[in-house]
Amino acid sequence: MSPLATEPAFQRLLAAAGQAPSVLNTQPWRLKAVRGEFAELLADPDRRLRVSDPRGRSLHVSCGAALFGLRLAVRTAGHRPVIWLLPNTGEEPRLLAALRVSPYGPAPSRTRELYECIGLRRTNREPFADRRIPEHVLADLRQAASREGAGLVVLGRCASAELLEHVAIADDELSENDDYLAELRAWTASGRLRDGLPSSVQGPGCVDDPAPVRDFGTHRGRGPVHFESRPQLAVLTTAGDGPVDWLRAGQALQRVLLTATLHGVSASFLNQPLDLRDMRRRSDPHHRRGHIQMILRLGYGPAVPRAPRRAAVELKETAAA
Repeated sequence: MSPLATEPAFQRLLAAAGQAPSVLNTQPWRLKAVRGEFAELLADPDRRLRVSDPRGRSLHVSCGAALFGLRLAVRTAGHRPVIWLLPNTGEEPRLLAALRVSPYGPAPSRTRELYECIGLRRTNREPFADRRIPEHVLADLRQAASREGAGLVVLGRCASAELLEHVAIADDELSENDDYLAELRAWTASGRLRDGLPSSVQGPGCVDDPAPVRDFGTHRGRGPVHFESRPQLAVLTTAGDGPVDWLRAGQALQRVLLTATLHGVSASFLNQPLDLRDMRRRSDPHHRRGHIQMILRLGYGPAVPRAPRRAAVELKETAAA
């Protein structure tokens, strides 16, 4: 039976897609079943960050991550997902991807393992241990990105330190933009129960300079602490810098993060330079290793709570909508 044919089966798909990472945990997606044969992933324009994401890049990356979770749920149900990216933007600009399902047989073991990691993955803004990630794990993460048509460039010590300086400079500039700060505060307020980043998931302040973690300003009374002495950074890249590339980056991001979870590796993000680039409506200059779509901090961190999530029923787009 098709995983789109019944309401309980479709709820399983909604749950898998809905636990994807998203910019400021905005969860800017909707999902619609069509005749029990197709699923459509739509952007939710009400959840787009108008100030920091004027190009819609972060929204597309977020929705691409949700799309990868949807693919895993379909495949582990014994079906094959066939994807079309941006299939009909002329008539429905919200439509980011269409997915058709067909019977295909049992899923490979790695696919099942990644699916089981969906509910375990967390963005971890706590200090990481001063322990290097083994090369075979990094190779697996790079392969995960490559399978989705993206690249994961793991930076060395000097390149990581230089990038942290760029992050700090961008953060200083953004801190002077009142509209940006107002948008940030709206999505990091302590009263948010189903989306956004409440203080419980923001992590502590950092006494190190430059800081390897983003400071959202609310720490629940926790004082600043030292983070790892040598942060391990990586950048996720794509060959192009348009909507299709952003959707591919999102799928690659979720595959990388779930693979990291499988290895016990934690991750958080330092995307302030990318926010600043988007706010200036500039595309990323082309270079040999591709266009940077995400900046990741990787390492071994403690257990942390999950960011709040909307109920699966809230993610469903009805035919009449």
